[in-house]
Amino acid sequence: MTTSSTGAGSGQQTASGASLSERTAHLCAEAALFMRDHVLSLVSHDLRGPLNAIHSWAYVLERKLDANDPAAQRAIVGIRSGVDQQVKLLESIVDTTRAGTRNLALARSPFPLQALFSDSADEVRSGLARSRGVSVAFDSGLSTEQFSGDRERLAAALWLMLTFAVEASADGAKVTLASSADATAWHALVTFDASPAVLDDPALPHLLEPFARTQARAPREAGRIAWVLALCKRVAEAHGGTFEQGEMQDGQPATLALRIPLAAP
Repeated sequence: MTTSSTGAGSGQQTASGASLSERTAHLCAEAALFMRDHVLSLVSHDLRGPLNAIHSWAYVLERKLDANDPAAQRAIVGIRSGVDQQVKLLESIVDTTRAGTRNLALARSPFPLQALFSDSADEVRSGLARSRGVSVAFDSGLSTEQFSGDRERLAAALWLMLTFAVEASADGAKVTLASSADATAWHALVTFDASPAVLDDPALPHLLEPFARTQARAPREAGRIAWVLALCKRVAEAHGGTFEQGEMQDGQPATLALRIPLAAP
């Protein structure tokens, strides 16, 4: 079954003029929170490697230097002390700040998958799609399947996937949410024809933060995702699943894929 339409929301206004409901504002804030913590995680990871290397080379230098040279020994002590201070800084500031999303608590309960997908598609239609002239289609391969998981978290992930696709789509484009399930997992696949330039177009209404949209256009290392999609990745992993973002090249089909196992991890 495939449905397609556009919608309009009501409530307070964003700076770009898009209508913003209380729930949509909450979802935007959640996306920003997980993006912040994802960036901190990358910073922590990317800094620990060089710091560990400096610490190791300090030991190598110590064995090469004259043990009776006080200036050289003070230099080695200073290097080690500086590294230790930086590691403690990462632990006390970066890691502590990320504590709220590192271990994501799930409120599991059974719910019908079909309704989760259709509600998510409807929410994005009313949140951004109509004001951008983008249609949202729901291609369902589901019927009466049930799943026991955190419906609210999963709904937030689907909302963000669809909203990102709308943000990166030109006027008149179509975003499709396809759902399916097999013996081991259920799947959500968002497809759209990417127009990365519209992410930074100030004349268009937007929901995602400017920094997030700009970063999403930057080249990505293999296996990494746009920072703003961090919530999708964390929700998937908390359910024992995966989230993947395909390449996003101008005028080419782009994909966002969520896979959640039916059995709890």
